[in-house]
Amino acid sequence: MGWQTAVVSAVTSVAAAKQASALGKYNQSIQERNAQVSEQQAEAIERQNEFDIARFDQQFNQLQSQTKVAVIKSGAEISGSALRILRSNAEQAEIQKDIMEYNSKVAQSQALEQANFARMQGNIAKQQGRIAAIGYYGQAAATVAPYGQSLLGGQSTSPSQYTQANLSFARSR
Repeated sequence: MGWQTAVVSAVTSVAAAKQASALGKYNQSIQERNAQVSEQQAEAIERQNEFDIARFDQQFNQLQSQTKVAVIKSGAEISGSALRILRSNAEQAEIQKDIMEYNSKVAQSQALEQANFARMQGNIAKQQGRIAAIGYYGQAAATVAPYGQSLLGGQSTSPSQYTQANLSFARSR
């Protein structure tokens, strides 16, 4: 391989490195968007739960009122069995609301966990892009290293110096 071919190969490797880095950043931005969507889902779940509880309270109050009217219409007083029924209904309503709250919190936690996982995947994608870019930069340096003396205008440079430069560059990233 001539030094011109080595230069072309090195330029191609540098271009590939830039593309790998850009791809990593792009994939990270996609995962960040996924994280934001999951966070919005968590907020929507919370709002839906508030709405569901308000509707449940309204329906429960309507049921309690209907029960009281039925007891009074029958000529009985709201005491004894009727009072126990109303109390039992109220206890069951509280249990049902607690279940609704719990399920909502679980769903919110799952959505937030998805957001966190998406962000982690985004960071990994960016790091993979960096690693690939460093590999391409190393490939470019290794391609031109044997021709270092002629490319630098006659200065003596050994391949090991280029390898050391690659390691230094990789560590700085």
